[in-house]
Amino acid sequence: MKFLFDLFPVILFFLVYKFADGHQDAAHALVQQYMGGLISGGSVTPDQSPIILASAVGIIATVLQILYLLARGRKVDGMLWLSLGVIVVTGGATIYFHDPDFIKWKPTILYWAFALALFVAQVGFRNNLMRKVMEAQIRLPDAVWARVGYAWMAFFAVIGVLNLVMAFIVFKGNTGAWVNFKLFGITGIFFAFIVIQTLMLSKYIEEHEQPQGKGDA
Repeated sequence: MKFLFDLFPVILFFLVYKFADGHQDAAHALVQQYMGGLISGGSVTPDQSPIILASAVGIIATVLQILYLLARGRKVDGMLWLSLGVIVVTGGATIYFHDPDFIKWKPTILYWAFALALFVAQVGFRNNLMRKVMEAQIRLPDAVWARVGYAWMAFFAVIGVLNLVMAFIVFKGNTGAWVNFKLFGITGIFFAFIVIQTLMLSKYIEEHEQPQGKGDA
């Protein structure tokens, strides 16, 4: 459920873009009627309307995530605040300049920020953030925790680069293809990385569980 909650803005962004792209005249009418004051020049072309609507919905969805957590009395993760800031800036620029290139930078900025936060915490302050997140589920030697932290740093850095390659080289000029990659491609890569890391760490899980089993016997 938490994973779906985190994906909420991404899924809505995808759905709104796909619907608007398939109904460009209706999307164009909505943008012209309700968002003209937010757009440089006051008007856009029909083919620009889907990404503008999707960007607006992405911003609103992230705000709703934070409001929901605050209403439930829950702590809002710092990364969620960061995500809100990034999508407001990049999505806002996409809306104002009616240029999809700005929102395409959003995943990269966010992932690089994650990588930088992990690096500064682990190297600068000897505070392994991935250990804090994961140690309730698994016990690892200190040296292995350090490698896990570096692995996630590298992963976020690489996927940030990959997003730029897909957005501006592989799918250059094809915003719809990039939107597909943003949801399915990046999510699939995340799953693959987590599965691979779980397999690599499985021996430590087994080593931790085995003595407990002997004690119970």
